[in-house]
Amino acid sequence: MKTVNVAVGVIVKGEQILLSLRHQQQHQGGKWEFPGGKIEAQESVVEALARELQEELLINIAHDSCEPLIRIEHDYGDKRVCLHVYTVKRFSGEPKGAEQQEIRWVDKAKLADYQFPAANQAILQAIQQSEL
Repeated sequence: MKTVNVAVGVIVKGEQILLSLRHQQQHQGGKWEFPGGKIEAQESVVEALARELQEELLINIAHDSCEPLIRIEHDYGDKRVCLHVYTVKRFSGEPKGAEQQEIRWVDKAKLADYQFPAANQAILQAIQQSEL
């Protein structure tokens, strides 16, 4: 089984972080996630993140505001992923769910109230331990 490399953005605005709700028919559907998507061949993590966030949320990120937060490998049994997680602190545009997904700004302190895919637990811990 090959591993899918995924660029993940923890988009920060003050004390809030942007979450996106996965569509029911998607892998891990109905759970909240940090937006992002597959890294294509020849793309850097930040290039993939910029492309995915433009497609999903209609925002343009400032590449120099992206910093690595954590890298996670997770095996769901039916799918293996490697999440390359970056914080995003500057962007232009107002985020919208361009793929009809629900999005929500959530206080950092309230992230534990949301249901995330298992691979995201380490991201949640990294956020709580960092100075976002």
